[in-house]
Amino acid sequence: MAAFVASVAFGGANSIAVRVSLRELSPFWGASFRFAIASVVLAVLVFVYRRRMPRREHLLGIVLFGLLNFGLTYVFLYNGLRQAPAGTTSVITALVPLLTLLLAAAQRVERFRLVGLAGSLIAAAGIAVVFANQASLDVPLPAMLSLVVAAALIAETGVIVKRHPPGDPLIATAIALPIGAVFLGGLSILWGESWVIPTRGETWLALAYLVVFGSIVVFSLTLYILGRWTASANSYGFLLMPLVTIALGAALLGEAVQPAFVVGGALVLSGVYVGAVWRPWSGGPTALGVPATPGVPSAEIDGA
Repeated sequence: MAAFVASVAFGGANSIAVRVSLRELSPFWGASFRFAIASVVLAVLVFVYRRRMPRREHLLGIVLFGLLNFGLTYVFLYNGLRQAPAGTTSVITALVPLLTLLLAAAQRVERFRLVGLAGSLIAAAGIAVVFANQASLDVPLPAMLSLVVAAALIAETGVIVKRHPPGDPLIATAIALPIGAVFLGGLSILWGESWVIPTRGETWLALAYLVVFGSIVVFSLTLYILGRWTASANSYGFLLMPLVTIALGAALLGEAVQPAFVVGGALVLSGVYVGAVWRPWSGGPTALGVPATPGVPSAEIDGA
């Protein structure tokens, strides 16, 4: 639970730091540079604490985690964050719990539930309101669609990690980070981005946060939680992250919060709650993947 709360707090501030770093750095280069620095820092930590190398059965999970979580996800996330406010990003990525539920059911990792479908329709209505509001503020549609794809990739990463456990969170993150850095660096070259070293103090401050807390801490905590909870349970944190992101975005970046945005965001969060958390036949929500029916193991209900 402590790991879950910490991941929400640190993860909610990630979009703010990324927005600051993108003022000076190109998206793919900025993400690659961030992960490259984090790789070096984490490699030193692994050496100092003498963590064991991963077993053979963990290698597939680590490689997939690196390609999906640190590679493809950040292609769409950074591209969206170039033009979409941090608050909008956080609301759209709040779809992750619902998408996780649907993807896990489709891949038979967890059971499909009708309330999941109902929740998806409510959340879709909220996303439509958010899209309409942000379009009126000249936020490009491709940027918002890019964030939806990023949310789907984050959800799929959770499912993949449950299917192919990567083992020790620190070791898995240490190996997965360079995979993402190389992948994004290659895309940066193909896109013809300029590779510049930051000169602004605010950029280095944002990168320091992203390297230590936004990369090493958050993703190690995520793997730690996924080793103990279901993929859906872990994804509930995305319901809480918008509260952190919107508050920080308004305070630090001066991002306006429109009434329509609040209404759309409330619909999204309500839809995700209905689809991913609410258990109408068990007397209320089931907390963190623990079954509401006594004597029935969580693996039978959630596919853990």
